[in-house]
Amino acid sequence: MKFLVTEIQKFENGTVSTLTNDYDDRNQAEAKFYSILAAAAVSTLPLHAATMYNEEGVPMMNNHYYHIPEPSPEPEPNEG
Repeated sequence: MKFLVTEIQKFENGTVSTLTNDYDDRNQAEAKFYSILAAAAVSTLPLHAATMYNEEGVPMMNNHYYHIPEPSPEPEPNEG
């Protein structure tokens, strides 16, 4: 059985990019899944995700990170 891992990246302009790798070994597929999530955890993209599924398209694992930019602090009013 083949295992597939797809990385999903959504950019600030709304475009989405995907990259899929396939593996014969489930442990290798899980290693790729978690390496994507390690990068996604610290990503600056608005959305960064990983999905692992089998060759029949049955989802096995998925997770995502949303990164919402923090608002800029408002300047302090001048006192004087």
